[in-house]
Amino acid sequence: MCRKIIGFTAGTFDMFHIGHLNLIKNAKARCDYLIVGVNSDELVEKYKGKKVIVPLEERMDIIRALRYVDEVIKVNSLDKKIIWKQKHYDLLFIGDDWKGNPRWEATAKEMEQYGVKTIFLPHTEGTNSTLLREKLKDY
Repeated sequence: MCRKIIGFTAGTFDMFHIGHLNLIKNAKARCDYLIVGVNSDELVEKYKGKKVIVPLEERMDIIRALRYVDEVIKVNSLDKKIIWKQKHYDLLFIGDDWKGNPRWEATAKEMEQYGVKTIFLPHTEGTNSTLLREKLKDY
């Protein structure tokens, strides 16, 4: 019997857009079982200094409804080891717009110690939640 490959990605997923969908779809194409973490409102305020527009439970429901997602969890920390200790995933997915970022390079190196490979997936150009927030200001 072949062991399933478990993947993990996390994000805020506020104002869900095509970039979010592409990340999740590309992640699922590389694993058998995809866990998606949704950052808590408190975590987002702490590390981004912004309030979310869509409440956590609604963001989790949106992610849960996607056919590419096998499991949705609430995330309260940027430390990927915490989730790994609970879920023992094999692959960690992040957009390649974070490649070269010191925090993500350190995370990738740290997670190697647990046998986790970090995969930088293609970032969808031209859309992100910050741009959507800016566009909404004009309305």
